[in-house]
Amino acid sequence: MSVLWKVERYLRQTGMAETKFGRLALNDSRLVRDLRGGREPGARTAARIEAFINAGVPQ
Repeated sequence: MSVLWKVERYLRQTGMAETKFGRLALNDSRLVRDLRGGREPGARTAARIEAFINAGVPQ
């Protein structure tokens, strides 16, 4: 399962805006747009994204 697919599923399930997700996960508001545009995250970045998703919705 690709990182983008996991991000898209998370956004659908939580209703979080893509820019907010990027800011909270990596301090990069363009993250989701860049992933949709073909950006391939490195192993560390992918791990940080997955850790954010696994942690759940921040309060």
